[in-house]
Formats: sequence, structure tokens, C-alpha cells
Amino acid sequence: MVKPPRVTIHADESCLGNQFEGRANPGGAAGFVEFWKGEGWERRDFWRSESDTTNNRMAILSAIEGLALLKRPCIVRFVSDSQYLIRGMNEWVRGWKAKGWKRKGGPPENLDLWKKLDEVAARHRMEWVWVRGHTGHPRNEYANYLATRAAKEQNSSTGLVASEFVVWLEKQREDRDRYLDFFEDLPPDEDGFPPPGP
Repeated sequence: MVKPPRVTIHADESCLGNQFEGRANPGGAAGFVEFWKGEGWERRDFWRSESDTTNNRMAILSAIEGLALLKRPCIVRFVSDSQYLIRGMNEWVRGWKAKGWKRKGGPPENLDLWKKLDEVAARHRMEWVWVRGHTGHPRNEYANYLATRAAKEQNSSTGLVASEFVVWLEKQREDRDRYLDFFEDLPPDEDGFPPPGP
């Protein structure tokens, strides 16, 4: 029996112009898929955008998009700095489903997206992991870079594309002296996932 592949998805969301009322807030949802392929890490980026949205919607879309792009069932560690997304999948969705997708005070916000994410995630064995954002975690910072770029440029990767994570990382090291103590090529940990970074 073939074991399902172990995949890590690092994702983030962006919504520009939240501080302004009465105008569209363009958003981006993005991330990258990382898996060990014998001698090194394979990485693939993805992103999408919407012309008027919210941070919470884009957080859920980052998970829908990333999981939907996996071609077969996997063991997935999904990492995000969105407490809304991670708590939703670890704590809230099970209860909402048991109550017919309801909660006190009516249906959950973004119900259409929560249902879609629940459906897409059901194909995989999931672990939902929260990481504090904007604290120097290079994988999270790169996902944020992809999401913000998608929000600004209003475009989509239309699938998984070759990752620019290592190129981005080198630029951060050269231009800003950041991530000098981060080793992107360490082999997987005992669970088959990337070792935790700073």
C-alpha cells in the first residue's frame, strides 16, 4: 500500500484598503506547497485575487486554493497566521456542521467558503497549525509577500507554479541581512515535515 505524501502548505492573505470606507478592498490569497523529494524540498507557489473582499474571506480562500491544487489525497500540515482560519478548522466547523451549519445568532459568516473548505479538506488528513505573523518566520513572510503581490496586481497563478521562495530568501539575506540563521534545505523532521524555522 502506497503511503500518502506528506505536504506542508504555508499560506497567508492580504486585503488592501481596509481602513477606507465606501471603496473596494482588493485582496490576495496565496501560499506555497512544500514536500520532500528524496534529496531536497520541492516547492510550488499559488495565488489568487479578488477585487473587493475581506481578510477573513481571503484566509479561507488561501486554504481552499492550496488544498484543491493537490492532485491526490495527502497528509497535510497547513500553516497560517490567521487565527480565524485555524480556529475555524480546529474548533468551530465541527460544531457548526453538527448543528446544520448554524451557530448562536444565525449562520456563520462566510458560510459558503467554510462549506467549500470543509469539502476540499475532507480528501486529506489535515493538521491545522497557527504561526504568529510578521515575526520573522521566513515561510510565513514569503506567503505574505505572495498574497500582498496578488492583491496589488490582481492576478492569479492559475495553478501551482515553480516557487521563488529560495530566490526571495536570498534577496532578503543580501538586501536586509534577514534569515541568515534559517536553513531552507534541512531534511524533514521525524514526521516528514520541514523542521520548524525561526
